Amino acid sequence: MTTLLQLDASARGGRSDLHDHGSHTRRLTARFVSRWRAATTDAVVYRDVGQSPPAPVDGAWVHAAFTPEAAREPWMHQRLAQSDALIDELLRADVIVAGVPMYNFNVPSGFKAYIDNIVRVGRTFGFDRAREGEPYWPLLAGQGRTMVLLSSRGDYGYDHGERLSARNHVEPSVRTAFGYIGVDDVRTVAVEYDEFGGERLAESLSHAEAAVDRLVDRLLAERSAVRTATA
Repeated sequence: MTTLLQLDASARGGRSDLHDHGSHTRRLTARFVSRWRAATTDAVVYRDVGQSPPAPVDGAWVHAAFTPEAAREPWMHQRLAQSDALIDELLRADVIVAGVPMYNFNVPSGFKAYIDNIVRVGRTFGFDRAREGEPYWPLLAGQGRTMVLLSSRGDYGYDHGERLSARNHVEPSVRTAFGYIGVDDVRTVAVEYDEFGGERLAESLSHAEAAVDRLVDRLLAERSAVRTATA
């Protein structure tokens, strides 16, 4: 059975299809998960890092994380408890569905705090200064995880080669962070024109929802093919 981890990072609490001023990314993640659930009995784990963000990394966290586990003091284990819970949740997931809107050209602060808590030495990436070649390596590589990144943007033209692509630090930063720990299969869909509203936003939402539907069908087909090939 596949396990989905649904992450919502929007500061907006509602969905734009149900609430005035609601979140487009929450709308897309809900659509993805609803369509997936309609076709499977897979488990879904939910975490809202927009409304309940993880504690940001501080000096105590860094001290604890870079202290060998056997040498950690009780306060260190306590400081890392939330990070451990987030990582355990991630490790159980086969598919990560993340709703991550663009805030000032980058990810929301709650999602950045999430990334900082899960990118952790000894748990999701390895480090050995005596290792030949690259001293860092991903610990989640080759485990078949897929990340679905569903975003929204106030302006338009942020995709590769378009007018504002150089200002888009959402997809590139998420790909970099998750690729660093070994999750390098990242699929993306984005809504644009949020600040314009009207027909352009409505059309972008319609295209994004159709893209989400196609992506669900594609991923389900891919995973079915893998199960058949390994049966």
